[in-house]
Amino acid sequence: MKDCVIRCGDSRKLLSELGECSIDLTVTSPPYDNLRKYKGFSFDFDGIARELYRVTKEGGVLVWVVSDQTIKGSESLTSFKQAIRFNEIGFNVHDTMIYQKSGLPMNHNRYEQEFEYMFVLSKGKPKTFNPIRIPCKYPEKPDARQGQTYSKTGETMRKARSGKARKPVGKDKIKGNVWYYATGKNHSTKDDIAFRHPAIFPEQLAADHIASWSNVGDLVLDPFLGSGTTGKMALLAGRRFVGFDISREYCGIAEERIRGACEGRLF
Repeated sequence: MKDCVIRCGDSRKLLSELGECSIDLTVTSPPYDNLRKYKGFSFDFDGIARELYRVTKEGGVLVWVVSDQTIKGSESLTSFKQAIRFNEIGFNVHDTMIYQKSGLPMNHNRYEQEFEYMFVLSKGKPKTFNPIRIPCKYPEKPDARQGQTYSKTGETMRKARSGKARKPVGKDKIKGNVWYYATGKNHSTKDDIAFRHPAIFPEQLAADHIASWSNVGDLVLDPFLGSGTTGKMALLAGRRFVGFDISREYCGIAEERIRGACEGRLF
């Protein structure tokens, strides 16, 4: 497949074969704690973290989507331990974002866990930021009277502290760092084959991060390829892609899914 490389094997070893400072963006979700049964495989977090820093370009970004298991009534805090370790290795913790999801069961003796962390880690200052913008709920329009603007909220007049007319709220704004996605069948993806993997994240989540932190032609990596969501969305967005997974079954799912989605458009 043009602009796409998928390799089956241990991510740490395969990362070591990539060139230094070769990756623009990584979007991935590792098999965290025991929440994800991953064919009995485990992974060397520290070794992979070091390799991810090595292969990331200066100004490149790593998006690490992760959560914690609750053990004997206490959360493991693995997610924060990993973020701290990434920081010790050299990454900046550029942002701690929240992926809020729908469709969860309500059957525990605590408020239900409706989110995962999305740690946005950068090697220096991010070289690319294409912010997603959303409509403002209450855009304003300037009022003719000096030092005031007219607000649609409650039809009230507001005066700028400086005594001069302040710039009215525009029609749109940069999206916040809590992102909501509907999950499950026909929401995370419409690809039935993807659900052969036990833990997929929404296609739109991958698409939004790819749009935010990379440009057309950039090289995107997922060292825990899984069902191939990051690869599919990277290629559809005009990026190049490389992905690794230790499971031959999951590599096969990813290849089939990416080819089915992108054939005739990119290859």
